Amino acid sequence: MPKQQANRSIFDFHGRPSVAKALPLSLQHVLAMIAGVITPPIIVAGVVGASVEERLLLIQIAVLASGVSTLFQLYGAWKFGARLPAIFGVGFAYVPTLVAVGGQYGLAGIFGAQLIGGICMMVVGYFIQYIRHLFPPVVAGTVVLVIGLSLYDIAVRYMAGSGNVEAPGFGEPLNWLVALVTLATVLVASQFGRGVVKLSAIIVGIVVGYALSLLLGMVSFAAVADAGWVAVPRFMPFTLEFHTSAIIAMVIICVINSVQTIGDLSATTVGGMNRELRTRELTGGLLGNGLTTTLSAFFGALPTATFSQNVGIVAMTRVISRFVLALAGGFMLLAGFSPKFGALVTTIPYPVLGGATVIVFGMITMTGIKLLIKDELSARNMTIVGLSLALSLGIAQVPEAIAQLPEWIQSMIGGAPIVVAAITAFTLNLVLPRVSLADEERERERMACAEGKSNRTTQDREGVTYSHRQEGSAGQASNS
Repeated sequence: MPKQQANRSIFDFHGRPSVAKALPLSLQHVLAMIAGVITPPIIVAGVVGASVEERLLLIQIAVLASGVSTLFQLYGAWKFGARLPAIFGVGFAYVPTLVAVGGQYGLAGIFGAQLIGGICMMVVGYFIQYIRHLFPPVVAGTVVLVIGLSLYDIAVRYMAGSGNVEAPGFGEPLNWLVALVTLATVLVASQFGRGVVKLSAIIVGIVVGYALSLLLGMVSFAAVADAGWVAVPRFMPFTLEFHTSAIIAMVIICVINSVQTIGDLSATTVGGMNRELRTRELTGGLLGNGLTTTLSAFFGALPTATFSQNVGIVAMTRVISRFVLALAGGFMLLAGFSPKFGALVTTIPYPVLGGATVIVFGMITMTGIKLLIKDELSARNMTIVGLSLALSLGIAQVPEAIAQLPEWIQSMIGGAPIVVAAITAFTLNLVLPRVSLADEERERERMACAEGKSNRTTQDREGVTYSHRQEGSAGQASNS
């Protein structure tokens, strides 16, 4: 009997395409996430006043932890791991809380609180099977929608030249030229390309944008020259300290991040696999993320989370092969052990990253809308979505509005619209009465009927009154 032909489909989770076909598809995942991985440790290092050695260590271990957590989630162990085409790594959503905790208690306070936060995340993951009904499509879809909308400013900042609006040269025409050329290349490749070119539109755009940046002298290799070839992480590079206020803030953001994970994993299955997220996958994803966050605290890596931009790539390309994403995790692992490799990846200018990812963020938004319309758009559900969007994006646009609130509240929701959206949607879904579209239609018909009867009664009464008046007038005329 002939041997069964190997599954080489890139559109099957268990498909194993050739390395030549999988490589460009993997690299676009790496390039889409790398800036998001290294930015949190850079920001935290600046807040806590870390030395140059500590700063490089935080960056290196963040890249390494991202590779490990991605591979762990792809393949899993026992009940841990989502076993879905999702990328995990050091998450940007934690930054406001990390900055608040680090400014007061330093790195030791961050990692001590992170240890407890990761454990709480695993607790949520264990019990999610019993409370998943509290996160219907209207809640998960709202979170995904806000994730996409909240990423637009990051993409635009990157297109303008930096993640920091005060950076030198921010907004210069040259930055916009590179960003728009990159974006145009992605659009052309995705809409008019065929085969691997179409599926690798992001990497094609980045290659073109990077080449243009080289010609314009926008690329610096100084960091590559200074970086070492090999560096092995060590256990407990920083001490752990436990402070009550830091732990509370970290536990809150870890639990809230679990809601974002629900949204991202739901967007992955809906956008990339055309089905709903299964409870086993959700439980494994949350348990795995909690475990990697907990263990990361012992090695100096910041908390891990799903990467929404990579969710957008999966939804855009429909490439869900585990082998493709495993290659991306392997690259991150290699970069974590070789600082020079990681430094080379970070030479990609911000305008190139912004031009390549802005369309991806748009896909995340559309995935959120796709989730929402899976549920009926009743007045109740539209109220939940509308109010969640209004409060989350409104507070994000005017952070001064919460400046008088306690610091722990500011650190939790300041600059993090996902937190406000998740809390609002979750609460309203519990509080507001469930009324289906059919019930609403019947209620409108009942009210219309009642209003019609009322109008007819009024008309009848007016008719009777008019009749009496006519009779009275006729009688007076006869007497006269």
